[in-house]
Amino acid sequence: MSVIVSFGEIMARISTEGYYTLRQSLPGRVTLCFAGAEANVAASISLLGGAARYITALPDNDISEACLGNLRNLGIDESHVLKKNSGRLGIYFVQSGADQRPSKVIYDREGSTFSTTDGSEYDWDSAFQGASILHVSGITPAVSEKAAKAQLMCMQKAKEHGLLISFDCNFRSKLWNWEPGTPKEKLAGRVISEMMQYVDILFAARIDAETLLGVNVECPESYSRIDEQPYVAEAISRKFPSVRLLLTTMRQSISATYNKWGAAMYDLADGMQYVSPCVDGKYLPYEITSIVDRIGAGDSFAAGILYALTDTELGKDKQTVIDFATAASCLCHSIMQDVNYVSRADVIALMHSGGHGTVSR
Repeated sequence: MSVIVSFGEIMARISTEGYYTLRQSLPGRVTLCFAGAEANVAASISLLGGAARYITALPDNDISEACLGNLRNLGIDESHVLKKNSGRLGIYFVQSGADQRPSKVIYDREGSTFSTTDGSEYDWDSAFQGASILHVSGITPAVSEKAAKAQLMCMQKAKEHGLLISFDCNFRSKLWNWEPGTPKEKLAGRVISEMMQYVDILFAARIDAETLLGVNVECPESYSRIDEQPYVAEAISRKFPSVRLLLTTMRQSISATYNKWGAAMYDLADGMQYVSPCVDGKYLPYEITSIVDRIGAGDSFAAGILYALTDTELGKDKQTVIDFATAASCLCHSIMQDVNYVSRADVIALMHSGGHGTVSR
């Protein structure tokens, strides 16, 4: 089984109970788990039955040991996590939205061990042994200049070892603060564009392509996200010819707790587009009417894609790959916290159910 490696920061996620706001909950009871985009991807891959390896940097203390124990319990290879006698564990706070009140995230990451670790401190050569894919995102370079340089080094080393590189744009407007005076979109675009030369599998929507990647997408404004994807792919391919697959999730937010969910994949090698979910050849998004927690849904989609591409059965057919990933990420909306605690069998059952949850007896 080929190993999928991910690199990024894991944090303590502190959440309010139910739909309480932070001002209602503090001081008071909250829940804590460990999460971060790239760690979420590794966890989902492992829970689906794949081989996942995770690279990060943590302070050498008991909280980090609890975090590492959690990663091990999820089946993730955490043997390449760097422990240091400096910095701290990053934190983010979450309050869940309801109806017309959106969810809210507050970051507390400045001075974390990960953000202050130089790329030269990681043992990349050892970490990439036996691996086939590296997954990274646009969140890591948003944390600090050192983290940005470390990720670029990570991608360069992965290429030297012959890995495919998966990149999720994941623009976070509350981050990208490490170069005062530079607009966040401009800083993100400059840094991410340098990384794009190494990317094979790209998770991005049109807004990412135009705002961050600096490509000019020429298509009618009236086009849907499905119709515009080939134009986005063509524009990206002209500027970044290494990209082989373009993935886009399609979320329609009716309210904070009611979304329609689907996805599309464009294969730049053969010019074929695959859309999910479809019924009789027509796009029919999942109707998620009672969202439990939507944070991590994009990560579960990325994990579903990477797992399915490397699975000997699922990977035979591109439509099956996108169907699997879309179903997996649909289920993630029913799971509290970031990690998608569903199995391969759970996902396949949804794929064959017509989009409706039924009791398993």
